[in-house]
Amino acid sequence: MTEKNNKNKKIVDGVVVSKKMKDTLTVRVDSFVKHPKYKKYIKKSKKFQVHAPATDKKLGDKVQIAETKPVSKTKKFKLVN
Repeated sequence: MTEKNNKNKKIVDGVVVSKKMKDTLTVRVDSFVKHPKYKKYIKKSKKFQVHAPATDKKLGDKVQIAETKPVSKTKKFKLVN
């Protein structure tokens, strides 16, 4: 069995906003997007459910997450750093 090449995997930085579930963190990822008409930059954020078994991360910690195969219905990312 061979491993897939990881160059197509998405790796993003975010902030932990919730850790109420077992083995799961909720991470908010912020990005700046240019408005098409007004040409101003707007801050957009998106929340991801992240698979992180036995982690010691706290609310507000900066983390790095990577895309992976689906672990459950909503978890498609894993904790990298």
